[in-house]
Amino acid sequence: MSTTFPGTTIEVSSLQKGSSRRLFDGIFATGGVTLSQVSIMSGLEPYIIQNWVKRGFLSSPVKRLYSKGQFARIIIINMLRESLQLERICGLISIISGVTDSEADDLISDEELYHRYIDMLSERDISVNDERSVLLAAERATEDFEERFPNSKKQLIKILQVMLYAHAASGLRRSAEDILCAMK
Repeated sequence: MSTTFPGTTIEVSSLQKGSSRRLFDGIFATGGVTLSQVSIMSGLEPYIIQNWVKRGFLSSPVKRLYSKGQFARIIIINMLRESLQLERICGLISIISGVTDSEADDLISDEELYHRYIDMLSERDISVNDERSVLLAAERATEDFEERFPNSKKQLIKILQVMLYAHAASGLRRSAEDILCAMK
Protein backbone atom coordinates (compact mmCIF):
# COMPACT_ATOMS: atom_id res chain seq x y z
CA MET A 1 0.00 0.00 0.00
CA SER A 2 1.36 3.43 -0.88
CA THR A 3 0.88 6.78 0.77
CA THR A 4 1.95 10.32 -0.05
CA PHE A 5 4.37 12.60 1.69
CA PRO A 6 2.22 14.89 3.86
CA GLY A 7 1.24 18.10 2.08
CA THR A 8 2.20 16.68 -1.32
CA THR A 9 0.94 14.47 -4.12
CA ILE A 10 4.25 12.57 -4.14
CA GLU A 11 3.67 8.86 -3.56
CA VAL A 12 5.91 6.72 -1.40
CA SER A 13 5.59 3.09 -0.31
CA SER A 14 6.09 4.03 3.35
CA LEU A 15 7.37 6.96 5.37
CA GLN A 16 10.77 6.17 6.83
CA LYS A 17 13.27 8.16 8.82
CA GLY A 18 15.31 10.23 6.38
CA SER A 19 12.97 9.60 3.43
CA SER A 20 11.97 13.26 3.08
CA ARG A 21 15.63 14.31 3.04
CA ARG A 22 16.30 11.91 0.16
CA LEU A 23 13.20 13.20 -1.61
CA PHE A 24 14.30 16.83 -1.29
CA ASP A 25 17.83 15.98 -2.42
CA GLY A 26 16.42 14.42 -5.58
CA ILE A 27 13.92 17.19 -6.32
CA PHE A 28 16.46 19.95 -5.76
CA ALA A 29 19.49 18.21 -7.33
CA THR A 30 19.70 20.88 -10.03
CA GLY A 31 18.68 23.86 -7.88
CA GLY A 32 15.25 25.37 -7.32
CA VAL A 33 11.86 24.34 -8.65
CA THR A 34 9.38 26.38 -10.69
CA LEU A 35 5.87 27.40 -9.68
CA SER A 36 4.37 24.79 -12.01
CA GLN A 37 6.54 22.06 -10.45
CA VAL A 38 5.55 23.16 -6.93
CA SER A 39 1.92 23.18 -8.05
CA ILE A 40 2.13 19.62 -9.38
CA MET A 41 3.97 18.28 -6.32
CA SER A 42 1.72 20.03 -3.80
CA GLY A 43 -1.60 19.68 -5.60
CA LEU A 44 -2.16 23.42 -5.13
CA GLU A 45 -3.25 25.77 -7.88
CA PRO A 46 -0.48 28.25 -8.80
CA TYR A 47 -2.64 31.24 -7.83
CA ILE A 48 -2.91 29.92 -4.25
CA ILE A 49 0.87 29.78 -3.91
CA GLN A 50 1.21 33.25 -5.45
CA ASN A 51 -1.43 34.54 -3.02
CA TRP A 52 0.55 33.16 -0.08
CA VAL A 53 3.59 35.07 -1.35
CA LYS A 54 1.53 38.28 -1.66
CA ARG A 55 0.10 37.82 1.84
CA GLY A 56 3.59 37.34 3.31
CA PHE A 57 3.17 33.69 4.35
CA LEU A 58 6.09 32.86 2.09
CA SER A 59 9.04 34.82 0.69
CA SER A 60 9.19 35.52 -3.05
CA PRO A 61 10.95 33.00 -5.28
CA VAL A 62 14.40 33.98 -6.53
CA LYS A 63 14.61 34.14 -10.33
CA ARG A 64 11.23 32.34 -10.41
CA LEU A 65 12.64 29.36 -8.54
CA TYR A 66 11.50 28.12 -5.15
CA SER A 67 14.08 26.86 -2.66
CA LYS A 68 13.92 23.80 -0.41
CA GLY A 69 12.82 25.98 2.48
CA GLN A 70 10.08 27.67 0.49
CA PHE A 71 8.84 24.32 -0.81
CA ALA A 72 8.83 22.94 2.74
CA ARG A 73 6.81 25.91 3.98
CA ILE A 74 4.30 25.47 1.15
CA ILE A 75 3.73 21.81 1.92
CA ILE A 76 3.57 22.43 5.68
CA ILE A 77 0.86 25.06 5.15
CA ASN A 78 -0.91 22.78 2.68
CA MET A 79 -0.79 19.88 5.13
CA LEU A 80 -2.28 21.92 7.98
CA ARG A 81 -4.77 24.15 6.18
CA GLU A 82 -7.67 21.69 6.20
CA SER A 83 -7.79 21.66 9.99
CA LEU A 84 -6.26 25.00 11.03
CA GLN A 85 -7.12 28.49 9.81
CA LEU A 86 -4.37 30.15 7.78
CA GLU A 87 -3.97 32.76 10.51
CA ARG A 88 -3.32 29.99 13.06
CA ILE A 89 -0.81 28.34 10.73
CA CYS A 90 0.91 31.72 10.29
CA GLY A 91 1.01 32.07 14.07
CA LEU A 92 2.69 28.68 14.30
CA ILE A 93 5.12 29.64 11.54
CA SER A 94 5.95 32.92 13.27
CA ILE A 95 6.92 30.96 16.39
CA ILE A 96 9.21 28.86 14.21
CA SER A 97 10.72 31.53 12.01
CA GLY A 98 9.86 35.02 13.20
CA VAL A 99 10.42 37.35 10.25
CA THR A 100 9.64 35.65 6.90
CA ASP A 101 12.68 36.93 4.99
CA SER A 102 15.25 36.50 7.78
CA GLU A 103 16.82 33.28 9.04
CA ALA A 104 18.61 34.94 11.98
CA ASP A 105 15.66 34.50 14.33
CA ASP A 106 14.60 31.03 13.15
CA LEU A 107 14.01 28.37 15.78
CA ILE A 108 14.45 25.82 12.98
CA SER A 109 14.35 26.03 9.19
CA ASP A 110 11.10 25.07 7.47
CA GLU A 111 12.95 22.33 5.62
CA GLU A 112 14.38 20.83 8.80
CA LEU A 113 10.98 21.08 10.52
CA TYR A 114 9.36 19.10 7.71
CA HIS A 115 12.11 16.45 7.83
CA ARG A 116 11.76 16.07 11.59
CA TYR A 117 7.98 15.80 11.20
CA ILE A 118 8.37 12.99 8.65
CA ASP A 119 10.88 11.29 10.96
CA MET A 120 8.30 11.55 13.74
CA LEU A 121 5.60 10.01 11.52
CA SER A 122 7.91 7.11 10.69
CA GLU A 123 7.75 5.93 14.32
CA ARG A 124 6.00 2.56 14.41
CA ASP A 125 4.42 2.90 17.84
CA ILE A 126 2.96 6.39 17.39
CA SER A 127 -0.80 6.73 17.87
CA VAL A 128 -2.69 10.02 17.77
CA ASN A 129 -5.04 8.53 20.37
CA ASP A 130 -2.16 8.19 22.83
CA GLU A 131 -0.72 11.54 23.92
CA ARG A 132 2.27 9.85 25.53
CA SER A 133 3.28 8.08 22.29
CA VAL A 134 2.97 11.37 20.39
CA LEU A 135 5.15 13.15 22.95
CA LEU A 136 7.76 10.37 22.88
CA ALA A 137 7.85 10.38 19.06
CA ALA A 138 8.30 14.18 19.05
CA GLU A 139 11.09 13.88 21.62
CA ARG A 140 12.85 11.21 19.54
CA ALA A 141 12.53 13.37 16.41
CA THR A 142 14.32 16.19 18.26
CA GLU A 143 17.02 14.17 20.05
CA ASP A 144 19.89 15.66 18.04
CA PHE A 145 18.36 19.14 17.76
CA GLU A 146 20.81 21.86 18.72
CA GLU A 147 19.11 24.76 20.47
CA ARG A 148 19.86 28.21 19.13
CA PHE A 149 17.73 29.85 21.82
CA PRO A 150 16.71 28.85 25.37
CA ASN A 151 13.77 26.40 25.46
CA SER A 152 13.69 26.07 21.67
CA LYS A 153 13.75 22.27 21.88
CA LYS A 154 10.65 22.30 24.09
CA GLN A 155 8.98 24.65 21.60
CA LEU A 156 9.89 22.36 18.71
CA ILE A 157 8.43 19.32 20.50
CA LYS A 158 5.14 21.20 21.01
CA ILE A 159 5.12 22.37 17.39
CA LEU A 160 5.60 18.80 16.15
CA GLN A 161 2.71 17.67 18.36
CA VAL A 162 0.45 20.42 16.98
CA MET A 163 1.41 19.45 13.43
CA LEU A 164 0.61 15.79 14.05
CA TYR A 165 -2.78 16.44 15.64
CA ALA A 166 -3.77 18.95 12.93
CA HIS A 167 -2.61 16.62 10.16
CA ALA A 168 -4.49 13.69 11.71
CA ALA A 169 -7.62 15.84 12.07
CA SER A 170 -7.45 16.62 8.34
CA GLY A 171 -7.27 12.93 7.52
CA LEU A 172 -10.18 12.09 9.81
CA ARG A 173 -12.24 14.87 8.28
CA ARG A 174 -11.57 13.54 4.76
CA SER A 175 -12.55 10.04 5.87
CA ALA A 176 -15.81 11.32 7.35
CA GLU A 177 -16.59 13.27 4.17
CA ASP A 178 -15.83 10.20 2.01
CA ILE A 179 -18.25 8.10 4.06
CA LEU A 180 -20.93 10.79 3.83
CA CYS A 181 -20.50 11.04 0.06
CA ALA A 182 -20.75 7.26 -0.29
CA MET A 183 -24.07 7.30 1.58
CA LYS A 184 -25.75 9.52 -1.03
